Amino acid sequence: MSRLLLVDRDGVINEESASFIKHPDEWIPLPGSLAALGAATRAGWRVFVISNQPGLARGLFDIEALHAIHARLLTEASIHGAVIEGFFFCPHGSEDHCECRKPKPGLVNAILSRSGGSNIDAVLIGDRRGDLDAARAGGVEPILVMTGHGAATAATLAPDMICPIYTNLAAAVAALCH
Repeated sequence: MSRLLLVDRDGVINEESASFIKHPDEWIPLPGSLAALGAATRAGWRVFVISNQPGLARGLFDIEALHAIHARLLTEASIHGAVIEGFFFCPHGSEDHCECRKPKPGLVNAILSRSGGSNIDAVLIGDRRGDLDAARAGGVEPILVMTGHGAATAATLAPDMICPIYTNLAAAVAALCH
């Protein structure tokens, strides 16, 4: 059975923006991230993008803009041989207290349910504590990367939160695929 690779978007695949990524032109891939997604695909991993998108709730962009951003990501990743099976996102703000916003496991559970995959065969790569918490709550292996908010997150991890930490998505995927 194929393993599932759940990858946070902002700060892991592409550059983080304090003012949110609102348009495809603002989406800038991090060096090596798209090639890493291609390497994961070639190694048999089923790739899914998982992200909180509170900019939708704040009205900073609409669903069509988000789909356009994801279409650009999909197109550019495919150049590197990546197959992204789905984009799972929470459109709510933190004040909505929904079940899909990371650190809750709603998105992780949705991916597992819709893919037919097992949490035993899944990892979630992220750059924030919420990513790690969502992974653990969903029963999947958490992996932290030092891009985006990763360095700040690593500095605050308690001993019971320790997980594999890699420089970036390319390093994490290389370790998973060796």
